[in-house]
Amino acid sequence: MKKSNTILPILQTVLTPEEVETIVKTVGYVDTARKFTLYQLLHYWVAAASEEWPGYRFAPDHAASSGLSPVHYSCFSGKAADVPFAVFKELFQLLVRKYNLETRRKLVFPKE
Repeated sequence: MKKSNTILPILQTVLTPEEVETIVKTVGYVDTARKFTLYQLLHYWVAAASEEWPGYRFAPDHAASSGLSPVHYSCFSGKAADVPFAVFKELFQLLVRKYNLETRRKLVFPKE
């Protein structure tokens, strides 16, 4: 059996929900969603990028195969339009700070 690791468990270890909540509070965005949070939106985007989904309408059909909870495409696209750019800018800057060149050299990733 081939050993492989999907991108979503890696994302969960790299970026925790607590870190996302901290950044959301820092930016001033209020996430009022009960079912589809910003952290879940990030998971959908990572799955969409890694599996090359053609659009938002593709998400409900392939969410289960990616290990994501099913969500209607209008909820997905509405949430994506609602979140300000500053949140994602801060998330990116956090990832750059956490995993700079020195840290990446200490990590050991398999070549496969």
